[in-house]
Amino acid sequence: MVETTYTVTGMTCQHCVKSVTEEVGEVRGVTAVSVDLPTGAVTVTSESEPDLAAVRAAVEEAGYQLATT
Repeated sequence: MVETTYTVTGMTCQHCVKSVTEEVGEVRGVTAVSVDLPTGAVTVTSESEPDLAAVRAAVEEAGYQLATT
């Protein structure tokens, strides 16, 4: 298992957390998603290194932005 942490901007409430968790959780190979609302940290557990483009697309589908790292 691989854990990768991203920073997502624009989340302000538990609805935001739920939306991001659901969308990122649908990315192929992702087995778990944990969101820390105060910091915007989204930790993704997956079978292998997740596809950044797919994670970015999922975050955008939820209505938020992946911070540039």
